[in-house]
Amino acid sequence: MSEGLLAAGIEGLGINLDPSDLARLELFLQEMGRWNQVHNLTAIDSEKSAITLHLIDSIAVLPLMREVLRGLKPHIADLGSGGGLPAIPIAILQPEWHITLIEAVRKKTAFLQHARGKLKLNNMDVLSQRVESVAIEHPAKFDAVISRAFTSLSHFLELSLPLLKPRGFVFAMKGKRANEELQQICLRDWDLIADEPLRIPGLVAERRLLVLTPNEKINPLNRDL
Repeated sequence: MSEGLLAAGIEGLGINLDPSDLARLELFLQEMGRWNQVHNLTAIDSEKSAITLHLIDSIAVLPLMREVLRGLKPHIADLGSGGGLPAIPIAILQPEWHITLIEAVRKKTAFLQHARGKLKLNNMDVLSQRVESVAIEHPAKFDAVISRAFTSLSHFLELSLPLLKPRGFVFAMKGKRANEELQQICLRDWDLIADEPLRIPGLVAERRLLVLTPNEKINPLNRDL
């Protein structure tokens, strides 16, 4: 593990880490690489690419998330968690936040449960279910929902809506098609409260974080906002 590359990349985001955080991020990436040899969790297998495209890319959302969620101890759902990105890096660096990882593929949830125990992440739960099933069982449970390369923005918003508490937030990590995907949703139904570029040290590909909150008229539970 290139400890220097990881530390430098995170420093480039303006985030300070203590040695224990850095050690757990490195352990997470090591475990992902080990499981990936058998279970094909991700197509990225080089150490340098994994640090940039997995860890640093996931952690880049934290400054804006901290600003939007300031003053809360939020319960956050990560939809289609896959190998635990961005949820596990966020859970490591934000121990006061509770993160629920929702993933339907059992070989991936097996890894997520393993990572939870290995990293001692008591602020993290893993649900081996489809998002639609979780929404039925836990309606309006979450302060925020996040995803990384899970589905289109319009479908992500559709899946997120029944999960959100009143005035909940959707954090959508997007790339170069963000403008096209925004045109496919009805911004009369959703308030776009932030649209910020994510500058990933060592990565030239475009990254953006969209933050949206639903309007009252599309609230499926008719909650008092």
